[in-house]
Amino acid sequence: MSAEFDIAETLDVKGESCPMPVVKTKGAIDGLAEGEILEVLATDSGSMSDIDGWASGTDGVELVGQEESGDVYKHYVRRTE
Repeated sequence: MSAEFDIAETLDVKGESCPMPVVKTKGAIDGLAEGEILEVLATDSGSMSDIDGWASGTDGVELVGQEESGDVYKHYVRRTE
């Protein structure tokens, strides 16, 4: 899936559990320009719903994709403003 996106930055939060993947994703997305995509790599299965819920309730970000690759969960978040 990553080939479909022009990734501006990759955030590795593997080994971390809730709420750190969301906290670190927010910090990283704040550093991106509008339209750029952050790839987040996590091993916490809860990150699938956590990052989805955070993106849905947060102005200025859009979850554009998620995938499971073995024991790694990949999230693609676009900064929209």
